[in-house]
Amino acid sequence: TSSGHHAEPLSILLCVFSVCQVMQTLQQSQRQLAQAALSVSLARAQSTSAFVSRIAKTTGLNPRVYQAVQDCIDNMAYSVDQLNQSVQELGYMGRGNGQDFMWHASNVQTWVSAALTDENTCVNGFADKAMDGNVKAAIKSRVISVAQVTSNALALVNRFATRHRAGAAHNIP
Repeated sequence: TSSGHHAEPLSILLCVFSVCQVMQTLQQSQRQLAQAALSVSLARAQSTSAFVSRIAKTTGLNPRVYQAVQDCIDNMAYSVDQLNQSVQELGYMGRGNGQDFMWHASNVQTWVSAALTDENTCVNGFADKAMDGNVKAAIKSRVISVAQVTSNALALVNRFATRHRAGAAHNIP
């Protein structure tokens, strides 16, 4: 029938529209997941930074440990700054497409990678076996935990960016 021919393009349009809605919802939830992971990483980095700062006030630290703690304070402060910028920038990623999206994605990926490097640099500062075991163990375990969360956040950001790019490529007319 002639009505059947008219219904076909309409159902195709409805199908395409609903697939687009599902894709948009998935994009949104992937961004939210990456945002949540970054927020957890930031909170852990802030807490660990405060912890390391408190340890620096401990009296009787040997000079090598004291210097490693001071370096770690700097590294964790850089990490907190990078993660804070990343959380804000990820918010912009959800609003843009094309070059705009790529710019924000690249910023977030760069900053989260830098935060992870800062965290690993802090841990590596305690590699000397002659350092005090308790201080070294306390700081290393906390910073390693932050680095693991940051690494997971980076993986989720990368996944979101990759899938967004792939989805955007499919939506090109």
